[in-house]
Amino acid sequence: MGVVSEEAIDEFLELINQVEEPLKKTFESVHQGYLREHLSRFLKARDWNVSKAHSMLVECLRWRVDNEIDSILSKPIVPSELYRNVRDSQLIGMSGYTREGLPVFAIGVGLSTFDKASVHYYVQSHIQINEYRDRVLLPSMSKKNGRPITTCVKVLDMTGLKLSALSQIKLVTIISTIDDLNYPEKTNTYYVVNAPYIFSACWKVVKPLLQERTRKKVHVLSGSGRDELLKIMDFTSLPHFCRRGSSGSSHHTESVDCFSFDHPFHQQLYNYVKHHYETQGQAEPAKQGSFHVGFPEPEAERVQIAKTIESELHKFENCNGLSKPADNRKVSP
Repeated sequence: MGVVSEEAIDEFLELINQVEEPLKKTFESVHQGYLREHLSRFLKARDWNVSKAHSMLVECLRWRVDNEIDSILSKPIVPSELYRNVRDSQLIGMSGYTREGLPVFAIGVGLSTFDKASVHYYVQSHIQINEYRDRVLLPSMSKKNGRPITTCVKVLDMTGLKLSALSQIKLVTIISTIDDLNYPEKTNTYYVVNAPYIFSACWKVVKPLLQERTRKKVHVLSGSGRDELLKIMDFTSLPHFCRRGSSGSSHHTESVDCFSFDHPFHQQLYNYVKHHYETQGQAEPAKQGSFHVGFPEPEAERVQIAKTIESELHKFENCNGLSKPADNRKVSP
């Protein structure tokens, strides 16, 4: 960090020290001892404008307090069959770590259907994964590596992307807005793989709408992206959909499917949440309602992106073969 950055963090820290006690308490859950690194995330999200970053962080902390986010890792999605349904339709998992120690999160953008549970369960699950990443995985890797590790990388699998994605835009926008406003700058790099033509068309019109710092994070790789990803991670950390060279390789054994409820990451997360619920002196509930979270209003940029994607997808409504991979061609980044 440069001198200007350090001065901005110092000024930001002075302001945050003045917030009321409930906000200070939840902020401890946010920064996990890496205070300056987390303040810098909010500063980056507001182009190093201290006043705007301060307003953003205070709103984030109020959202956490109002929605009891600090307790979300003791709110299991039960019964387990319901959680399995969520996992089968909201495809996300952690496949391993980069050689620098950053968690590798895999997201099945094209094949996620979000049709087996209510919106609130999907939002609850997403926030639980965020909180487990920030409160458990990242502090553990920071300690192991002897330096702050506060971000992750995401590999986005576009296999199966088609017009049905139109029905998911609202939910995806809700989840993205929660991330934008409350977990800013947590992703170091986005790798897009197995991209069909419909993604190429959408990316062409969305890319100009993104802020430069976001555009620089997005890397659209050829085919499954295996060779490129092996430059930053070992084969064992590759998401299952990247383990073959051809872009059409989506056939894999369940044992390595990081989206599956049976994958070690999801088993560890589920058992962690279940354990923290039980330590409150209660038996696991046979059934429990979803953890309702207030949905923040999306920022203008996010609204514009959603409208642009929706418009572009409508152009393809009468086209065929939209889910076919783009023949290993590298989409122009």
